[in-house]
Amino acid sequence: MELPEPCTTGATSLEEALSLRRSVRQYGNAPLTLQTLSQLLWAAQGSTGTGQFRTAPSAGATYPLQTYVVVGAVEGMDPGLYHYESGSHSLSLVKEGDLREALSEVSLKQTSIVQAAISVVFAAIYEKTTGTYGDRGQMYVHMDVGHAAQNVLLQATALGLASVPVAAFKTRTVASLLELSEGQVPLYIVPVGAPRSV
Repeated sequence: MELPEPCTTGATSLEEALSLRRSVRQYGNAPLTLQTLSQLLWAAQGSTGTGQFRTAPSAGATYPLQTYVVVGAVEGMDPGLYHYESGSHSLSLVKEGDLREALSEVSLKQTSIVQAAISVVFAAIYEKTTGTYGDRGQMYVHMDVGHAAQNVLLQATALGLASVPVAAFKTRTVASLLELSEGQVPLYIVPVGAPRSV
């Protein structure tokens, strides 16, 4: 499914987003809009300009990351697991159904994943980078996922949303739950949701 075009200007400055960003683990019940989901995924790994340039840097432009989104509450979308295609700025359905409870269960029962409207999941194909840089490429992959996750966190903040980075999970079980292909290793989960009203 094609996503709405992302915005490249906004009302919140980078400086303000940096100042306001906090790790938030509890969320309100309001769903996200499709435009908001589009913006978050573009921030994560979207294309910029011509060629294969993206919003987050990658060592040697090897782009080892695969970006998935566990959708629980997005207007106009069925819950499920989707794969993000940066070149076409589109989503393809991988698995139907609301996976938030199951993903939380294999992530040390972190409630942020259950409460969030979505969770962005980054997986890596290490060989894309280690094939060029050898063993040092593993470190570069970890840098890549840090860049991409920070983009999501800052974009969420700029949109007035709440988010938190999650790295505590059972790697093999998450890979199985998300039906990742052989060679893909899940590295980071970023739940995003509406702020909880006080």
